[in-house]
Order: sequence, then structure tokens, then C-alpha cells
Amino acid sequence: MTRDPLPDPLLPRRRFLQVGAASAFLCTIGGETVSLSRRGDAAKADAAAARVARPRAAGPTEQQTFTTPEPQPGGQVVEYWIQATTARWTIVPSRRDDWHGKKVPGASTFRAVVYQQMTPGFAAPLGPAAMPGPTLHAEVGDVLRVHFRNALPESLDQALTMHPHGVRYNPEYDGVYLGQYTRAGGFVAPGEEFTYTWEAVPESVGAWPYHDHGPNHTLNTMRGMFGGLVIRPKGEPVPAVEKVLFLHSLAPPVTGLKRQFQCINGRSFAGNTPTITAKVGQEVALHAIGMDNNFHDFHIHGHRWKDSRGGGHTDNPTLGPNETVTARFVEDNPGRWLYHCHVFSHQDAGMAGWYLVE
Repeated sequence: MTRDPLPDPLLPRRRFLQVGAASAFLCTIGGETVSLSRRGDAAKADAAAARVARPRAAGPTEQQTFTTPEPQPGGQVVEYWIQATTARWTIVPSRRDDWHGKKVPGASTFRAVVYQQMTPGFAAPLGPAAMPGPTLHAEVGDVLRVHFRNALPESLDQALTMHPHGVRYNPEYDGVYLGQYTRAGGFVAPGEEFTYTWEAVPESVGAWPYHDHGPNHTLNTMRGMFGGLVIRPKGEPVPAVEKVLFLHSLAPPVTGLKRQFQCINGRSFAGNTPTITAKVGQEVALHAIGMDNNFHDFHIHGHRWKDSRGGGHTDNPTLGPNETVTARFVEDNPGRWLYHCHVFSHQDAGMAGWYLVE
């Protein structure tokens, strides 16, 4: 379970214990501290975010100018058009847990805030508004040029960003709100656009998250504003089976629902979470990324692989918030397998799925 280091002094101790640490957390938004401990509290955070004024650059550091990087020799510009929007999102669309063959009662639909890939010039959707957002791909030597548009409705009047991990960027393209020290890419208001430029350097090889880092970043990330980056060595073949899997929770203060769901890519319970399929002889790469306040681990039944962070073989590596582990192997074991977080309370609350090998 996730616990705040210190309970909010404004939150009664009994109420804090009732909601449990998995649900209660604090957000600091434009100098305001907002306690999210019960359903409906997200509206308070959104209201605080709407009051955050556009920052004015302050100090000599903020007056620095930077050159927009170009690809290295042999590299290319890889362009994406990504918009932030809302989506009516159902966490358990089948209303069943296929692993245990039982119904999952109660509502599981809420308004998520997500990234959506668009065609060039934001002409039309290229894919659904979904959780997670689109996976962005590049090779070492390339430059990722990500055109971002804040397309939130008027009811969510707040600035958003895209902040990447793993790639190289200068402060202009950090995508982070820094109060009075914020640069242009750290405050993209509704209806505005900004183009981020990120370099895929040799140290970028691997899988990484990106997420909102605007004034209301904690709440927005927890309700769906995240996605993956996959950077490969130049010319490396793409594995036959590759999937980015985010391990995270969707809590009542975030969703307005009555219960907390433990999720993989915004879904709970096998049959709803991603079902991964492979064939014997195929190369498989599964990238698991933590995307909440909890520590998780990533277990695939019947398989083991070389630890991507060094050391020997493993079948249950631990990952923390925004940390990635990669399970990469050549498939040799056919059957129906579970994959799941091995924190028992997480797997039993929905953080599990099927891996099917022909």
C-alpha cells in the first residue's frame, strides 16, 4: 500500500485510516496543497490548476537560449502529433475476472485524461484516445519531434505538458512546470500547441515513460496521462512480440468510483488487461513500467530472462515508480501463462493478465 509520509493535518486521522494509504495522497498545485482522500476531491485539484497563471521567466537562467538539436549523421527526424484529451474509460469492460471465473460487480467507468496520437497537423485521430498513450519509437541518432496540443475541454481549464524519461533534451523541451522558472514547454494551456525535440543518444537505449509534468501533474498522471518511449540501437530488428505494460492503480479520489482498481494499462483483471500472444521461436520483449506511488514486481509464469539491469536470470524483478524492467527472451515454452504483479494484494485486485504461447 502507498502511504503519505505524513497525513494531511487537515484530514482527520480516523478518515485517513478509513480511506487507507492506497487512496489518500497530497498534491501541490501552484502553491496550493490539495488533499485527495475521497471521491470528488479531484475537482478541487482541477480548480486549483485552473488558478495557476502563466509563469513569467525570472532570472538569468531563464533568459538562456538553446539550439534545437538535429539528427546525428545517419539519423532522422521522427515526428509525432499528440494531443491531450479526455476519454470515457472502462476499467473492467467484460465485468469479469477471467482468471477466477467470477463477476466483478460495480461501476468501473470514469473520465480519464489521456494522450491521443493524431495524423500530421492534428488533422484527424490516428488511434483511439486510450490509456496508455501511444508508444513512441526511435533509434540512436534520431531526433524525436513531438508536436503536442492541449485539447482539454473547457471544464478542465489547466495547462499540460509532455515530459520524457531517457532521451536527451535541453531545458526548453523538458516539459516541466517550474513555477516562476517555467519555460514555454512547461505550460501548454488549453487550445495551445508546443513542439518538443528530444535526442535519442546511445544512453537512451531501452524503454522509458513519458507523462504530464504540468501544474497538476500528479492527478493527471494518475488518471491516465502517460505513455512509453522505446529507443533502439541503430538498425536493431524489432522483436516479433513487444509490449509496454504500465503497472498502476486507479483510486477513488482520482476516478470518483467506489473502489480502487489495480491495473495494467488502465484495465483490471485477466481478460481485460492486455492479452499477449506469441509463438515458439519468436523473440519477445515485455517492458514493465511502474506508474503510481507503489512498488510492484513483474512475474511471468513458466519463464525466466536475463535481468535487464545486470546480474543473473530472474522471473520476478521489482520496479518502483517510473522505473522500467524488460523481460526479453526467445520463446520456447508453449501454453497459457499468467503474468502479474506478485504483490499479492495487487494481483488479487486486478493486476494480472494472460500470456498465450502457441
